[in-house]
Amino acid sequence: MRPATEVFSDWVKLGKDSGMELGHAPAVNEILAAAFEEMSFEEFRAIDAGCGNGWVVRMLSSMENCESINGVDGAAAMIDRANEIDSDGTYICADLQSWSPAEPVELVHSMEVLYYLDDIPAFLESVRNNWLQNDGIFAFGIDHYQENEACHGWSEKVGARMAMFSESEWRDMVEVAGFEILRMFRAAPSEEWVGTLAIVARNGG
Repeated sequence: MRPATEVFSDWVKLGKDSGMELGHAPAVNEILAAAFEEMSFEEFRAIDAGCGNGWVVRMLSSMENCESINGVDGAAAMIDRANEIDSDGTYICADLQSWSPAEPVELVHSMEVLYYLDDIPAFLESVRNNWLQNDGIFAFGIDHYQENEACHGWSEKVGARMAMFSESEWRDMVEVAGFEILRMFRAAPSEEWVGTLAIVARNGG
């Protein structure tokens, strides 16, 4: 098994980064819509954790009430690609598990990233303690979870370690980290797809 950051850097060379937006946009749109319904801030600053080529950063930065947004990813080639597409954006190549922003923000988003991390509970605690201000919203989606049988062979197919947890185990991890779960649902399901496990949670301080 290779580090996920190496796998995704290779995907950039193969042009697969553009497919992430096509495949994940319906779920991300639902997750962010739910997050904005729960947010109490008129204006917000945001972080996209595992930003890939920056497509969510570009989408959020186009909103009038978005003051600033940083995209952070551990795959150097993804960050290079994001900067090529959007030279005005702020993209940071860093290990998500050790990086922290200079100031906490109102919104943290992540799509299809968390199960690649070595210590998910520690990352969740870091997001709550170091990334988000009080009452800030953490909204994330994952496709690799126990109830989604279609994903059970992905780790071997991709060649990267992927943690496998059930929906209830994800709920428990988020709550143990100190978040209040506001919404938990399956985003963008279809007849062929059970949907992305989506969690929108608040940092209660």
